[in-house]
Amino acid sequence: MGLAACWGGANAAEQLAVGSKRFTESYILGEIIARTAQQSGAQAVHRPGLGSTAVVLEALKLGSIDVYPEYLGTIEKEILKLPAGSKPETLQQELRKAGLAFAVPLGFSNGYALATTAQVARERSLRTVGDLRRHPQLPIAVSQEFLGRADGWPGLAARYGLPQRPTGIDHGIAYEALAGGRIAVTDIYTTDAKIAELGLTVLEDDAGYFPRYDAVLLYRIDLPQRAPLAWKAIRELEGRIDGSRMIRMNGDAELRGRTFAAIAEDFMAGRTADSTAGAPARKPGLWGRVFSDDLGRLTRQHVGLVAASVGIGVLLGVPLGAAAAASRQLSQPILAAVGVLQTIPSLALLAALIPLLGRIGTVPAIVALSLYALLPIVRNTALGLDQVPAGLKQAGLALGMTAPQRWRYVDFPLAVPAILAGIKTAAILTVGTATIAAFIGAGGYGERIAQGLALNDGTALLAGAIPAAALALLTQLVFELLERWALRRGR
Repeated sequence: MGLAACWGGANAAEQLAVGSKRFTESYILGEIIARTAQQSGAQAVHRPGLGSTAVVLEALKLGSIDVYPEYLGTIEKEILKLPAGSKPETLQQELRKAGLAFAVPLGFSNGYALATTAQVARERSLRTVGDLRRHPQLPIAVSQEFLGRADGWPGLAARYGLPQRPTGIDHGIAYEALAGGRIAVTDIYTTDAKIAELGLTVLEDDAGYFPRYDAVLLYRIDLPQRAPLAWKAIRELEGRIDGSRMIRMNGDAELRGRTFAAIAEDFMAGRTADSTAGAPARKPGLWGRVFSDDLGRLTRQHVGLVAASVGIGVLLGVPLGAAAAASRQLSQPILAAVGVLQTIPSLALLAALIPLLGRIGTVPAIVALSLYALLPIVRNTALGLDQVPAGLKQAGLALGMTAPQRWRYVDFPLAVPAILAGIKTAAILTVGTATIAAFIGAGGYGERIAQGLALNDGTALLAGAIPAAALALLTQLVFELLERWALRRGR
């Protein structure tokens, strides 16, 4: 038996989770890493599109993921806040304090840069970043992360003395805004395929502000011991992706409409970038995307998020509403508290819950959605109980009922229609809000929306929005039937 246990332990499949940020290149690399681990026999899952560096890094520290693709410049400036040009040994030493390390240089560098259209560059004589000083009114928009990064706009503006005050824009739609003339300058990744596609002019970093952004893997330091076979396979990715191959793979997704999974599959099969070039892949139409193979999985995830969140909201909200109706002194504080929760931006709340709960994914998503569901449930419960006629309450007591019995047999049944209306409102709102949960790896229809934003793909956005809208309508229909049943029963 002991030998059998040892044999079973030795042959147990290694498990690891691969993360990625919410932009094209990271999605692709995450797929490649996960598939590479799977080829070694490991049970590897890819948790795609985990938002910005701060979110995916927190997920790595907490152990929700084990590895994700990162860049040396980001590790140096944004994660560790070290001066430019720090030695790799220094980076490793500082990362070790958090239980992390980096390895497996993939073979290319993807740095930040500023770009403009060829027309604007000619008209304004723009060749370098320093040339922007002569045009203080030039409309600049940069990605939200770049707007606040240590190696982003604040330091860049200080180094060059730039007077502009840029606005934030999602990286996925920045190129369209640039090409359409709505903005004049934006930040780009140097391996973006759209640079050549749109004929953009990349402004020279003449002051040498940006560090090198060599692509590496950032991982939990115990991963090689926990999953040695998977880690050995992953290490074989070292040097296998050069800059031109990465640009081609980015173009396959952004310009030729290929899926991240298909691009990773080609890489794993050893098909070269040139062999997959050519005419754009035939994209399925809108309804083909809506009813694609992942619809069942995304629906189960989305319905699960909504059901769990609304259920918890009911368990908390009905007693709170009852307390608010029973006591004027408690009414205002309770309603004010649940009202304040509604004012917290959803992404900010989700990001705050990750370190608080020590995980990403479903649990923080359900907690956040439950908090957002409280207001309509609490408010309608309090309103419904307040509207029970005083005469009926007195009649119940006159019949010898205790206060709890009267609440159970008189107050609550009469308030049920109002309570159901509040639950209905909470459920419909939660269907829409739950799409944000995909940004922390909780799945649902938001996965399609996040990928659509990353690729500036309107069809993908609609493929996520349409099922969410249909689910909201179905939810409304179900609750209207429940409300009618409750009214008939009350009579």
